[in-house]
Amino acid sequence: MPNESIGPDQLDAIHARIVSYYSETLRRYGATPHGVDWADAAAHELRFAQLLKICDFSNRFALNDFGCGYGALLAYLAKCHPGVAIDYLGIDLAPAMIAEANRLWEGHRDAKFVVGAVSMRCAEYSIASGIFNVKRSERLERWEQFVAHTLTNLRAASRRGFAVNFKDHNLESSPRSGLYVTNPQRWIEFCDLQLECSVQLLTNYGLNEFTLLAHLRSETMQKTLE
Repeated sequence: MPNESIGPDQLDAIHARIVSYYSETLRRYGATPHGVDWADAAAHELRFAQLLKICDFSNRFALNDFGCGYGALLAYLAKCHPGVAIDYLGIDLAPAMIAEANRLWEGHRDAKFVVGAVSMRCAEYSIASGIFNVKRSERLERWEQFVAHTLTNLRAASRRGFAVNFKDHNLESSPRSGLYVTNPQRWIEFCDLQLECSVQLLTNYGLNEFTLLAHLRSETMQKTLE
């Protein structure tokens, strides 16, 4: 497993490169799937469907959306889970993304967007879609330290569980330069041993990736709720 320790200067440098990349995609393509570096709306929604399997929609809950972009998840929730009361917080590193999200969702009663790398609140669930894919020229060891650090933050911001996705190196036969691909077991073990979560692996849903649903174990969940 990677050493999860990463210095603040190193983390700031990674964050700055991420902001630069996604600010440019938004500038070029606007509030569209291409604007957050996804191929199309169908794939975008398919990812949301997998990630949201972490949630229990039978009762109102709070949801943190890390790397929220322009807030596309809100449109998906309105379309596929109408009438479910969700206290939504979108968090993104890029100020341009948050500005666009605030413009698009102005007046949405149960939605708030903030610029940042961590959540200032603990919600029932947190999700993050595609935030680990664009490694670009970053060294593998440093990028995996960033991944471990971010997963730890997701765990800390979640009372019941969190969900993330990764490009699967078993399915990406010729990954584009700068794309981070990985083995599911690497991050299953991290979430299990380091973050004390029970992990479900979702695969074979039509994309070259996998999704991890990390459920807090009952004893650690109780400590978080207290």
